[in-house]
Amino acid sequence: MNTALNVVDVTAGYGSVTVLNRLSIKQQHGEHIGLFGPNGHGKTTLLRAISGLLPKQSGSVSFMGQDITTTKAHNIVAMGLVHALQGNTLFGDMGVAESIALSAFTKTARREKADNKEKVYSLFPRLAERRKQKAKTLSGGERQMLSIGAALMCAPRLLILDEPTLGLSPRLKDELTEALLEIRKTTPLIVVEQDIQLLLDVTDRLYLISHGEVERTIDRDNAPDHREIMATYFGEHS
Repeated sequence: MNTALNVVDVTAGYGSVTVLNRLSIKQQHGEHIGLFGPNGHGKTTLLRAISGLLPKQSGSVSFMGQDITTTKAHNIVAMGLVHALQGNTLFGDMGVAESIALSAFTKTARREKADNKEKVYSLFPRLAERRKQKAKTLSGGERQMLSIGAALMCAPRLLILDEPTLGLSPRLKDELTEALLEIRKTTPLIVVEQDIQLLLDVTDRLYLISHGEVERTIDRDNAPDHREIMATYFGEHS
């Protein structure tokens, strides 16, 4: 069995509004997936449906051969599927070191706590420097690093990141990209990003999500130039 994650014909939304329309994606073991597309067309909704934060109206999701369609979010995390949410979801009054330590709450994560903490501080030296500070005193880029660091403390077998570089300065974006390149050596990724070049750098295959459906799949090895992708699918030229 080569499939790590299998999303089949998932329909989901909010209240009476359907966002995903029988959407299917597949991720092989060790593969890194990128998702891109216009804002409001279902990328974040898909991530939330995968990680159990949003109920599915129909369809199925399996992870490592197990059906997780109706599994609770905390149990999905315990299985190793970890979702770092978009935006600042940290507890502002909690210290950096405390946030990192308390994120290792599953049985597997507790066993690997010391090694994962060392890994997080190695990936993000800024966090090591600011370990005594409260989360709310960090810059936007540092909070994003802390959010990813907290996710890594959960000992992920698959790490989902929703627009990790959103709003970051070019310098911090470069730092975070370097961290993602290091993370991908040991942890499969699903990354939502509008920065197509970043996706081409850190993932193996891209899905274009439009109107709640997969419009196209692009393999990195034969992908068009990122400027061509932007011009073709977003009407943007650089």
